[in-house]
Amino acid sequence: MIVKVCDTIMGAGKTESAITLMNQDKESRYVFITPYLDEVERIKRSCSGRKFKDPQSKGKGKLENLHYLLSMRDNIASTHALFESYNDETISLIQDGGYKLILDEVFQAVQTIPISPKDLQMLKREMIEVDSEYRVRWVNDDYEGRFEDLRDMCMTGNVILYNDCLLLWKFPIEVFQSFDEVIILTYMFDAQVQKYYFDIHNIEVQRIGTVCENGVYHFSDTPHIPDYVAELPKKIHIIEDEKLNKIGEMRSSLSVSWYKKARDVKGQPLIKQLRNNLTNLFKNMLNSSSDRNLWTVFKDYQALLKGKGYTKGFLSCNVRATNAYRNRDCLAYCVNVYYNPLLKNYFQEQGVEVREDDYALSEMIQWVWRSAIRDGKEIWIYIPSRRMRELFRNWLNGISHGNTTD
Repeated sequence: MIVKVCDTIMGAGKTESAITLMNQDKESRYVFITPYLDEVERIKRSCSGRKFKDPQSKGKGKLENLHYLLSMRDNIASTHALFESYNDETISLIQDGGYKLILDEVFQAVQTIPISPKDLQMLKREMIEVDSEYRVRWVNDDYEGRFEDLRDMCMTGNVILYNDCLLLWKFPIEVFQSFDEVIILTYMFDAQVQKYYFDIHNIEVQRIGTVCENGVYHFSDTPHIPDYVAELPKKIHIIEDEKLNKIGEMRSSLSVSWYKKARDVKGQPLIKQLRNNLTNLFKNMLNSSSDRNLWTVFKDYQALLKGKGYTKGFLSCNVRATNAYRNRDCLAYCVNVYYNPLLKNYFQEQGVEVREDDYALSEMIQWVWRSAIRDGKEIWIYIPSRRMRELFRNWLNGISHGNTTD
């Protein structure tokens, strides 16, 4: 199995190239998966001759409607959420229909399943068994209760017990193998969970790019670098203020563990300082109205940092699926991203290299591209973490010299 990955910067025409392919390749059937609901509608409009269908919640739900559409050999445009629920019946219908997959943005092929140690121990005693390959099997066939979702995942054979404290759900590789061809549209693929997932399964990756000829984008073996990329360092203004940035000098500053410790300290002086920095930034330094402001912190600490003039501009730091903030040009990125240590250890034990700094940078770039920069407008961004600021600054310096991948 070979997966084609179009790994190019935002605005390089990845989706446009996919639309060109689907309109020209009329002999093939396609499933187009995207995190964006409005992109589903875009595919339906742009490929009107291919009559793409969007599974609807009717009857027994979207999955059953998807199965019906696949059985009718329709082209499908749908979301990541539905894609993650594919099962054996879906796989069979995809194989029978000879479908090709275009996946817009990677998704979390390997995820943690939140569960307390106490509940896990109870399940091990009464509900589950673990085989020699650490796969979890549900053994209580008559069970009804709050772990029914977990039961259903276990019955797919894709839950494992790792380190006796974490359950992982691995998206079945058979879903990808059921398609005649797979193309993934993304940026910085080597830093993504899905890359590590493919590495574990020994899936070969072929890099492709995009090119624009006569005003039409299409896939190419030679990547195309959009003209606007050279202008990015001139349009993205990083706040370089010693007083505001002092709070993030240490490598671990503004990480999840840093916030936890800062919250638990009596009086929360670091939290108060960061909140004051945000107020000073938006009110005094940038003098921006609330509808221009965009900021983020880890969700558990949002309430601690909110303040007058910017509270409503909060956007979760791991959001990719929204274009609703493209008018925002005054940004504050108050996180320092590290890879989940348990997942990191899991991948490393499988012999997979985890590129943690690249992962952090890719998460930040995706968040920044929710803002006005996606329309080529200038933005100003406060990055109090020295580590994240340097990663972002080095990336900007790199793309100014034509390097859009590292």
